[in-house]
Amino acid sequence: MSQTPEQSAEHSVPTSADVARLAGVSRATVSYVLNNTSAVRISEPTRRRVREAAEELGYVPHAAARSLRAGHTRMVLLPTAHVPVSPLYSRFFNELQWALRRLDYTVVQYGCLGLDGDEAARAWAELRPVAVVSLGEVALTPQGVGVLKRSGAKAVITLGPERVEGAHSLVMDQREIGDCAATHLLGRGYRNIGVVLPEDPALDVFSLPRLAGATQAATRTGARIEPLPLSYDEESATALAARWRGLGLDAVYAYNDEYAMLLMRALQDEGISVPRETAVVGADDLLLGKLLRPRLSTVQIDLVTGQRLAGLVDRVVREPGAEPEQQHDLMRARAVPRESS
Repeated sequence: MSQTPEQSAEHSVPTSADVARLAGVSRATVSYVLNNTSAVRISEPTRRRVREAAEELGYVPHAAARSLRAGHTRMVLLPTAHVPVSPLYSRFFNELQWALRRLDYTVVQYGCLGLDGDEAARAWAELRPVAVVSLGEVALTPQGVGVLKRSGAKAVITLGPERVEGAHSLVMDQREIGDCAATHLLGRGYRNIGVVLPEDPALDVFSLPRLAGATQAATRTGARIEPLPLSYDEESATALAARWRGLGLDAVYAYNDEYAMLLMRALQDEGISVPRETAVVGADDLLLGKLLRPRLSTVQIDLVTGQRLAGLVDRVVREPGAEPEQQHDLMRARAVPRESS
């Protein structure tokens, strides 16, 4: 006879004692096995028996109780992106989350839309994470770092264009990408270069340093750089292409491959030959760029690996008193010339 929801709700929640009884072991052994404690040697058959008993009973450890025993959570908080991220960064985020899970951390993504740095830090602190990895979406301040650490966060790690006092700052200089793209075009003889900038202000933290890098490269040769705001839609690209010949540009570096592909199609629709009239370069080295005609030149970006970042999180959690690191050069960029330039 099937049970009604009311009858099911009356069933008691399985406990570690129930698991221990079914597996024929002590509650301590259940705790060691399900919490992946490595300090105690437990045979693999026993571990398997405990896991099978827990699965049969539908038992899962109580995170809050485990946190009380340990003195901290195993939660790593990742602020979610509130703007579209490229496939390159999506792969990086996924790799980071998998690596953290393999280290027995619980990864929680937190939506931060509408929160500034200090507001976000206070909101994150309410969850009592053991670590926060801020990937540049929110500009943390030294005060925000202090709030997080006082709430129990053992590791506060930032990735972005600048260091943050009190945090382990991994500085990735986006200027290198713009410099690399412009240097490639300059080497091909182009001297009037447009730089496509997304009109979304949330992307300024990435796009403005890339513009600065391109400007820096052009300054070395006396070339011209023309900033070109562009929305990520066909109407905006079509409007820009319609006035392209009046801009007097012979090349363009777009913020990334997606913007480059959007603009290149609009230029072609306008009858502007790529690269004969205008060379086009993107960034991120997406597979789709290789399938275009002409094939899209790009900048390949090598980021710090998610595995490496997860290892840093784990090390700082274990050694919270260590001096905050300020690491630079965690990103490499190199031009990949193809047919569009």
